Amino acid sequence: MGFNTSRRSFLAKLGIGVGSIGAVAVACGKSGDSYNDRAADYQKFKDERAAAVSANGSAGTGSSGGHGTAPVVQAQGHLDWREMDRMHKKGVEDFVANASKPSGKYGGQPLDFKMEGDVKVFNLNAVATKWEVRPGETKDVFAYNGVLPGPEIRVTEGEKVRIVFKNELPESTAIHWHGQKVPNNQDGVPFVTQPVIEPGATYTYEFVANPSGSHMYHSHHNAMEQVGKGLLGAFIVDPKDKSKHPKYDKEYTMVLNDTLLGFTLNGKSFPATLPLTAKLGEKVLVRYMNEGLMNHPMHLHGMPFQVVAKDGWLLPQPYMADTLDVAPGDRFDVIIDCDAPGLWAFHCHTLSHAESPQGMFGLVTVLIVEDPNKA
Repeated sequence: MGFNTSRRSFLAKLGIGVGSIGAVAVACGKSGDSYNDRAADYQKFKDERAAAVSANGSAGTGSSGGHGTAPVVQAQGHLDWREMDRMHKKGVEDFVANASKPSGKYGGQPLDFKMEGDVKVFNLNAVATKWEVRPGETKDVFAYNGVLPGPEIRVTEGEKVRIVFKNELPESTAIHWHGQKVPNNQDGVPFVTQPVIEPGATYTYEFVANPSGSHMYHSHHNAMEQVGKGLLGAFIVDPKDKSKHPKYDKEYTMVLNDTLLGFTLNGKSFPATLPLTAKLGEKVLVRYMNEGLMNHPMHLHGMPFQVVAKDGWLLPQPYMADTLDVAPGDRFDVIIDCDAPGLWAFHCHTLSHAESPQGMFGLVTVLIVEDPNKA
């Protein structure tokens, strides 16, 4: 999903608009080359510095370079601060360019359905494919309907749901409906509640959607590998009665994953992640879902959010936070009152999941709050 004209105009007002995006595109060439270029440059620099240090027989401090600048060589294998700054800036420029015109495929889009009587019917398959996690880095993945995360399945509380699933993987699998109160034989755990779904086989799940809220679906067979490689998706159940639920203007889902594909947010690593956008004064609902093996304390700069639901259930006493630790299997719903215009960093605060000497990566994005009245 790209920016519309007003969003591009907003970026231009911040000095990183269409003109600079065009310049970045020219400088970078194909978007798929950008990360590889930075990594190659970094490796070349490290090799040159290591050779220089070895030749001098000491880690040394290097020369000042004049004009009060810091030493160029800090220690063996360390990155020159100028090169570090360049790589950090390049990553942000790549993010802005991609946000304006996203390249590649993105998952998590709503899945189409058809009605058969009073039953809402969805079709899913699981395939082995390749997925670009960030520019120039493609991984072998397992994916529902060929995308990561899998398509969003969205229903209303109390609706009858049927999911017709075909396994096109080279191994058996099954689907668990995480957070749903399903009949025992629909729970998706092989050899506990059902037989495995072997390669080439089709299996049908059917249940009544309950409870409402933010839930997930994922493999429950060889799960560390299968979920780690991409068999995951959001299962959203809208409440039948919305009167007791907080109101909001727009919503986003953040599916967190780690380990086998690296640190990913909705199947992508920064700078390939997409921003969240809102207008000044809007309320934004964010649904956090952790499908990984690690905790991810998600932190928003510039403004707090109100935590309103846990695992789909409304909290009797919502509370304010700006950092929320999302453990594996957790779902949290938070409401952001977008009262501060600008670009605000939004990331996992386990810093090794988000930033390195080469720049930001992994579980990082930006919340853009646009002031419509800004000149």
